Amino acid sequence: MGFRKNFKPFLFLSPMIIVVFLFFIIPVVLTIVLAFTNMDYSFKWNFVGLQNFKDIPSDFIIPRVVSNTFIYTFLTLGFFNVGMALVISLLTTSLSDKIGSFFRTLWMLPRLTPSVVYGLLWLWIFDPTEYGLMNYLRSLVSLQPQDWLYSSPMLIIILANGFIGASMGMLVFTAAIKAIPEDYFRAAKIDGASWFMIVRKITLPLIKWHILFVTAYQTLSLLASFEYILIITDGGPVYRTEVWALYTYHNAFANFRFGYGAALSVILVVIGVVAALVYMKFFGFETLMAKPRIEVD
Repeated sequence: MGFRKNFKPFLFLSPMIIVVFLFFIIPVVLTIVLAFTNMDYSFKWNFVGLQNFKDIPSDFIIPRVVSNTFIYTFLTLGFFNVGMALVISLLTTSLSDKIGSFFRTLWMLPRLTPSVVYGLLWLWIFDPTEYGLMNYLRSLVSLQPQDWLYSSPMLIIILANGFIGASMGMLVFTAAIKAIPEDYFRAAKIDGASWFMIVRKITLPLIKWHILFVTAYQTLSLLASFEYILIITDGGPVYRTEVWALYTYHNAFANFRFGYGAALSVILVVIGVVAALVYMKFFGFETLMAKPRIEVD
């Protein structure tokens, strides 16, 4: 009877356990094993030990890829995925619910747009001919067309990823702000606190955990994402927007260096784990997760 009682939870969870095992655990194990082979288009599992990892420092493109990844990740994260998301949430929650919901809905539109369509819109905006939106606006003030994709490719992919990435943080921050008891804000206003003081002393401290979550999650997401970069610039021109995840994709599926691509992906996972641990330490994760204490004088 006791065995049957203990077995029931596993029985109900078994479909999800099977899905996780098939589509998460097995691919992870295969990727790690593949990183120790020199598999190419012949699909032969020839184990080469740590050779792929030894080849990474000698790859002449790696310094450029690391620099691009750092710039792309932290500028997009700071200015858009966390920064702009937080500003939008603070401003829209200060307005009436109808007006605030309207502006938040506008910011959700890029996320609801298919990836290819969204990428093509950015290609049209920065089209190097006079038919592109930016060059059309320049022509109105008698300025010559500019090849934006050549002169400022990193700026374009940061803008493209930032405007769609800000929506996720906006939803989390908005929900967190609305969950704060209204009495806190009323008491602060009675004491004469300004809007900026309320945000600094009440709102931000109470949504600290949510800021940590969005920062960590979006960092990992940006490190692993390359979808819009692939559509808009494909890492060009001349590797100027080639980030680590896209370089992994190009090695594995364009150059058929599956073993080397798997090694790059393993390194990326390690970088992501280290970044998450650093964030948890910086934000004081142990303090946030500690049990609440009630002190009585």
